[in-house]
Amino acid sequence: MRFSSASDKTTKHKEFVKLYAQKMNCSEQNAEKYLNGCIDTIYDLMKDKSSITIQNFGKFYVSQRRGSTAFKFNPSQKMKAILGWSSSYKGEI
Repeated sequence: MRFSSASDKTTKHKEFVKLYAQKMNCSEQNAEKYLNGCIDTIYDLMKDKSSITIQNFGKFYVSQRRGSTAFKFNPSQKMKAILGWSSSYKGEI
């Protein structure tokens, strides 16, 4: 699925949970619980300024320069391929 701009489609949290529950073949309540656990874990690691690499998704990290802090995301090769960016990914999309 490709979109011409970021404003073409937005999937809200409730719809994301519904899709995630279908993908995982579980209840929406369990999907919400696991999603919240994942997000909370990312928050905890970010508080410690730890980088997080999620295979086939990308790397989240904190960059500190000249007294400021920036949250950054480096997409995986698969994500780059999905977005139509230059990528070395050769698998199925």
